[in-house]
Amino acid sequence: MIWHKKYSPDAAMDMVTHKNILDQLGIEFTEIGDDYLIARMPVDERTHQIHGILHGGATCVLAETAGSFASLMCIDPDHKYAVGSQISANHLRPVSSGYVYAHCTPVHIGRAKHVWDIKVTDDRDKLIAKCELTCAVIDKPKN
Repeated sequence: MIWHKKYSPDAAMDMVTHKNILDQLGIEFTEIGDDYLIARMPVDERTHQIHGILHGGATCVLAETAGSFASLMCIDPDHKYAVGSQISANHLRPVSSGYVYAHCTPVHIGRAKHVWDIKVTDDRDKLIAKCELTCAVIDKPKN
């Protein structure tokens, strides 16, 4: 297992402070395995662009959420935190309704940098986007 401790989807959601973008877009964690995390987001009026299909920025929010939380789950949160520092996304296919799922797996887990491969799929498991996220792992200030 790559995580600092065992996490469930509910435990990951408990790490979320409310009144933020995850609440606004309906993002939730659905599955956490030994070396992967899956989050999902509805495709609806909150996440559509002007043509009625999933907005690429919303896809990036989902991917960065999955990767950032994966990084947080790999470190000791009492001493460190992780933040996204670079994201790339290739949008491959439009989707206008249902859910999209971010399947997040590690490419590299180092002391100061984590890199995540994130495949975004639709309800039929069709690939919608391919993303990569780099997270910086930073020491928390000492009190």
